[in-house]
Amino acid sequence: MRTKMLWLNLTAVFVVAVGLMAQGNEPLFGTWKVNVEKSKYSPGPAPKNSTKRYEPYKGGLKGTQDTVTGKGEKQHVEVVGAFDGKDSPATGNPDVDSYAFSKTGERSYQIVQKKGGKVTITAQTVVSADGKSRTVEQTGKNAKGETVHNQVLWERQ
Repeated sequence: MRTKMLWLNLTAVFVVAVGLMAQGNEPLFGTWKVNVEKSKYSPGPAPKNSTKRYEPYKGGLKGTQDTVTGKGEKQHVEVVGAFDGKDSPATGNPDVDSYAFSKTGERSYQIVQKKGGKVTITAQTVVSADGKSRTVEQTGKNAKGETVHNQVLWERQ
């Protein structure tokens, strides 16, 4: 009986450890800084700077972003979610109530922003094969109703 319980406990520890290791290896996870010079913002303006961190959190992810907007305003955005396509409440961005994260490939993701339950921006994100950068293509409408088409380069820190 003791041997059986020991094996069950060891198996459970192994399963949890493998799950955590796999989650920690998610290509999106890490700290990223926007390269404003190599990015294109339409209609703009581009941010002065922005740093984003994605990390494993309770079987999903936690995202935080600190930005100085083109107008010099500071924003601190936080969201906790999962790669399940479901809306996750967010704080800190007056134009976004929720984000929905989906994994679309080995190194690619879709992130949908909503305000008042309505999709505003859809972002397609691809992490480079070497993991040193990621590109994000954002399309949709901003809070002013303007068409958005941003191409943003983020570099791993």
